[in-house]
Amino acid sequence: MRADNRKSSQVALGGISCGLCLMLMFMTGLIPFSEYAMPALAGIVLIVMVVEFSGRAAAVAYGAVAILSLFVVPSKEAAAFFVCFFGYYPIIKFQLDKIRPKALGYGVKFVLFNAAVIAAGLATIYLFGLTELLDEFGSFGRYSVLVLLAFGNVFFVLYDRMVGNLVDAYILWFRPKVLRRK
Repeated sequence: MRADNRKSSQVALGGISCGLCLMLMFMTGLIPFSEYAMPALAGIVLIVMVVEFSGRAAAVAYGAVAILSLFVVPSKEAAAFFVCFFGYYPIIKFQLDKIRPKALGYGVKFVLFNAAVIAAGLATIYLFGLTELLDEFGSFGRYSVLVLLAFGNVFFVLYDRMVGNLVDAYILWFRPKVLRRK
């Protein structure tokens, strides 16, 4: 593929990826309880940019979607979770998987996830002024947050495996069968 063809393909795929990510982020306003699922799905869209071009191209797409989602997405909580974790994690997952020993790599992933979730929660409450989230926890506030964080870590393990499996499926099945690329 010529250099100018590759660049135009990169721009086109980047635009399609950004559009699809923003569409998924907009759906947080349409589908109840989708503040976590839609940002996770939107981040997965960026895997195609990483595989087809580079992490740098995917990072540019992430940056565009992150900025736009902060301004136009109806759920600021979902936007915060996309910006703080779900948008960039599929991009850097491949680098984190290279950390040896493997237990250290998982430790880094968990520290990153927990720091990002706490940052997203604090940004939602204090930057966006959604203090009614604090009222949802009631009198068991501190314990509710810890239980929610524990469930989040279980979800993270599943999400991490899912991202890896989707990358394998894209590379081993979708590219050869549908795109006819090796």
